[in-house]
Amino acid sequence: MRYLLPFVITSIIFSQSIHQMEMEKYEHQVQTGLDVLINENLEIIKGKKVGLVTNHTGVDRSGKPNYEILMQLSDVDLKTIFAPEHGFFGNVSRGQKFDDLKQDGFPVIYSLYGKTDKPTPDMFEGLDVIIYDIQDIGARFYTYISTLGLVMEAAAEADIAVIVLDRPNPLNGITIEGPVLDINYKSFVGMYPIPIRYVLTIGELAKMIIGEKWIEHVPELTVIKMAGWKRTMYYDDTGLSWISPSPNIPDLETAILYPGMCLFEGTNVSEGRGTDHPFQYIGAPWIDSSKIIKAMEQKHLPGVVYEPISFMPISIPGKSLKPKFENETCYGIKIILLEKNIYKSVATAAQLLKTIQELYPEKFQWNDFIYKLWGNEMILEYDEDIARTFVERFFNYFIYD
Repeated sequence: MRYLLPFVITSIIFSQSIHQMEMEKYEHQVQTGLDVLINENLEIIKGKKVGLVTNHTGVDRSGKPNYEILMQLSDVDLKTIFAPEHGFFGNVSRGQKFDDLKQDGFPVIYSLYGKTDKPTPDMFEGLDVIIYDIQDIGARFYTYISTLGLVMEAAAEADIAVIVLDRPNPLNGITIEGPVLDINYKSFVGMYPIPIRYVLTIGELAKMIIGEKWIEHVPELTVIKMAGWKRTMYYDDTGLSWISPSPNIPDLETAILYPGMCLFEGTNVSEGRGTDHPFQYIGAPWIDSSKIIKAMEQKHLPGVVYEPISFMPISIPGKSLKPKFENETCYGIKIILLEKNIYKSVATAAQLLKTIQELYPEKFQWNDFIYKLWGNEMILEYDEDIARTFVERFFNYFIYD
């Protein structure tokens, strides 16, 4: 026994240390709207029949899914789940439609990227409240925010209240980039007249959608604020674990590159889909890496360097189906982020697009999709001062300092 006692004491001390480390980790974590709802505001959904708009990113700070939490509450009835593009599990490729999912012992999961993008009245039947809880990326053409507006409008038409559980803008809440969408180019990849990189959290954007009357019918809206989030924070400052919000955004670095490099989706140059480095690899079979790098280095753009690469896009189930130049060798560059605080994603992408256009005028092409992404007809031309004027309009909807 006397030999066992020191081991027991050591084990207790070790366990206490682990517990203390876990508690300290949580003390420095941002609390999402989901965490705040569960810890402080449960009374607003008690006795309610709930519809939940979510996907795999809707977890609390310990990683527990929101639907599991709600299903375990005896006085909350989670009746229906609604899933956006990429599906409930986040494993559906870009642009790929998916069907509703029904299984015993689990709420029906309605697809909002299949037969309809907007919930139908029968989907809302019997519901008291809609909860929206999805991690966004902070770029105008990321379709989760289009789903947000359509859900809010459908809820208003059905006289159902909406609760938005706020989450961080992973790209911070102060850096604005890109042109403002001309409403004539409104589409599912751009529903609101905002810059490409728009600084708002999802809760702030929901308030702005109502305040600016961007939807015809407006619901009663409650935003459950985060605790501990500051506008200067990138996602890696929050203490929260990164969960890929969609199959081709595996990490924060890719998310920072995305607002600019996504523009290549509207061209005949590969944006790296079908590789392990989407939006970091840019290339085509007819590109000379050295020429691109030489031209880009002369522009002295901040926070970024370029590396010559070759790659072969392939179809990857659940990530990329039939990418550009499938099974062909492409040559180009890898975008390497050095300093996120000074890097300008849209400006860098615009300069890269112009460079490729100048070097390969006979081969480079863009298609109509780029107008939807860019947001107006003045492709690759924009005045940053115009985007900055949005700060004053955004300020009316800021929840956080």
